[in-house]
Amino acid sequence: MTAGPASSLTQHVLAVDTNAHVTAIGWLKGTAAFGLGDGTIVLARDGETQRVEAHPGAGVLVGLSDGARFLTGGDDGRVAVTHADGSSGTLAETKGAWIDSLAISKTGAFAYGAGKRAIAIDDKGREKILELASAPRGLAFAPKGYRLAIAHYNGATLWFPNVEAKPELLDWKGSHLDIVWSPDARFIVTSMQENALHGWRLVPDKGNMRMSGYPSKTRSVSWSSDGKWLATSGAEAAILWPFDSKEGPMGKQPRECGVRPAKVTRVAFHPNTFVLAVGYEDGCILLIRMVDAAELLVRQALKGSGVTAMEWDAGGKRLAFGCEDGQAGLLTLPT
Repeated sequence: MTAGPASSLTQHVLAVDTNAHVTAIGWLKGTAAFGLGDGTIVLARDGETQRVEAHPGAGVLVGLSDGARFLTGGDDGRVAVTHADGSSGTLAETKGAWIDSLAISKTGAFAYGAGKRAIAIDDKGREKILELASAPRGLAFAPKGYRLAIAHYNGATLWFPNVEAKPELLDWKGSHLDIVWSPDARFIVTSMQENALHGWRLVPDKGNMRMSGYPSKTRSVSWSSDGKWLATSGAEAAILWPFDSKEGPMGKQPRECGVRPAKVTRVAFHPNTFVLAVGYEDGCILLIRMVDAAELLVRQALKGSGVTAMEWDAGGKRLAFGCEDGQAGLLTLPT
């Protein structure tokens, strides 16, 4: 077990009372948007909050922001959009299916999963549908361009919605859940139903990469800004896999940081510096400076208040976090 944090940032945290399980967070420039299990969105800015009924009578299952819009999927079968001024509307709707997978691109496109279909809608509102053999579990747009990665049973599919070419299947047995591209688009990594990650080295050979040894499922991953490290949850420390070579992490040992007697539930790399925010199932949040492993306490452990969402703003000055018991907060880094 590591020594306790050398110093604390707790005095720089502003509490946000959401009163419901926080399932997703997005930033709308200076406004933090908290998606909640009761279907509402809480917008927090300048010490004030505003509640928006984005999914009346339902719950927010997933949410993402492109900086201008906060898109949420719910168990009401809708993709809703919420803006910083509190206005809200419906972008897409489907019957008989929950929306629990969502992707958003800075180009204005978005995609969602419904049943066994992946549905992509570009910035001009044109819809394309891909029928799959099993339900899409995770979606992610390539860092640049309009290519969608889809995680599903027995692998992942790469699809250009605006091209007639046949989608490309990346095969690996098992149930694949979340999916991410590396910042340079050379790697794709999925979390799995078993306690492992799987990856594909897209260049040059579509080689497989297996990252295992976790005591529980990995449901939060975050790339460093330079793309050389992938931080992951699922253990009693943040596990960081090295991606600084063309082979990726194969044959290399991961790095562990923030070792504590509680499982890591959320990880979020700072957008500009080599600092990692780590949230735990006991409610504790640490900032860890990777160059020397120095730890700064953001939030004390609190029973029943496990961290369920974390997100940095675009400039890396503020960190928003939310917990299973409805407690949430905004950390503003001191200058």
